[in-house]
Amino acid sequence: MNRLELLRIAVRYSFAFGRGYLSTFLSSLSTLGLVLAIGLLIAVLSVMNGFDKEMRERILALVPHITVYGQQPLQDWQTLASDLQAHPEILSAVPFVQFDALFLRGTSIETAVGVGLQPNGDQGLLAALPAPLRAQFAAAQDGLLLGNGLAGRLGAEVGDTLTLIVPTAGGREAATRFASVTVTGLLVTGTELDESAAVVHLAQASQLAGLEGGVSGLQLQSRDLFGVSQLGWELLGSLPAGYYTTNWMMSHGNLYAAIQLSRDLVSILLFSIIAVAAFNVVSSLVLVVFDKQGDIAILRTLGASGGDITWIFLLQGAMIGLVGAVLGALCGVVLSLGIPPLVAGLEQLLGLHFLSTDVYPVSFLPVDILAVDVALVTAVAFAMCILAALYPARRAARLAPALILHQERV
Repeated sequence: MNRLELLRIAVRYSFAFGRGYLSTFLSSLSTLGLVLAIGLLIAVLSVMNGFDKEMRERILALVPHITVYGQQPLQDWQTLASDLQAHPEILSAVPFVQFDALFLRGTSIETAVGVGLQPNGDQGLLAALPAPLRAQFAAAQDGLLLGNGLAGRLGAEVGDTLTLIVPTAGGREAATRFASVTVTGLLVTGTELDESAAVVHLAQASQLAGLEGGVSGLQLQSRDLFGVSQLGWELLGSLPAGYYTTNWMMSHGNLYAAIQLSRDLVSILLFSIIAVAAFNVVSSLVLVVFDKQGDIAILRTLGASGGDITWIFLLQGAMIGLVGAVLGALCGVVLSLGIPPLVAGLEQLLGLHFLSTDVYPVSFLPVDILAVDVALVTAVAFAMCILAALYPARRAARLAPALILHQERV
């Protein structure tokens, strides 16, 4: 028998719908199992990839990769920033002042970590903000950029005046500093910064923190996100005594590792489901072999070899795998694209917020569909189906025509 005839028979066993076609029913069940397993795996992988992408491109774009502190306030920070920026791996060095603060509006009071930045700066946190928002902040001497979540708890809106209280480390009431600040904009980054960020002008922050024109340190952005530990030690070795560094892995490294671990565990689990769905082809094709014993006997009588019979059932397994993998991939992509609007619609309908930045790193469900993931899952599922079809195909090839006819007469 030529390959075209073998393919035609395999297609008939797999897709010829009609009365009494048990093989088609079993093939459809196997295909449906593959579609569901592959679709779910691609959707879950896309969500996990989305969290990974948001972590790298959104969250880590707002926080410094490396932070250089001094044991004493940095007065001549311009020289230090120039020296650090001379390193080929450093993209920018931004001065900052960090202080603990209380924000008071009427009877509402909230704690926050205040950060002082250069109002005309276009690097670091301010670089991620819209240009009009940066301009409004720079124009007001007492300007304040307040996190959206923090503003909501205070009931503050743009244009409101808040009282900023900066207590001293020793708790001396006389040394406590007060200032009036005006909310010039709200930080809506969709990250945890929305719950705690409060940005004021660098000069004002230096006075409030008692640094008298100095700064707390420098925020550095590097080219290699995952080489910050080694780079930090390298920079520290080039600085005089009295400095130390931290990096984003100390503050966000556990979160990033948890996202990666969750992705790997979910992938293993759902790949196991695909394996179960693929090897369900074994039981389906074994039943098909029993159902088609008469057809196999006729084919063998007409001159079909054992290899021809093997190819028929291998092709059937391959077609189940191909159709299931392709349909599953399409369903997975469509489901992935539909997840964000679906979740947003449910939140609006139920009046709930599933992801809040006071618990989760972002306030929305991100999705990032990677072609390599879709191709890998499709290829693995197809290969599993072919492997699963080997045993039924060889079993069908070993059936003797005379024995089959004898069993049917009995």
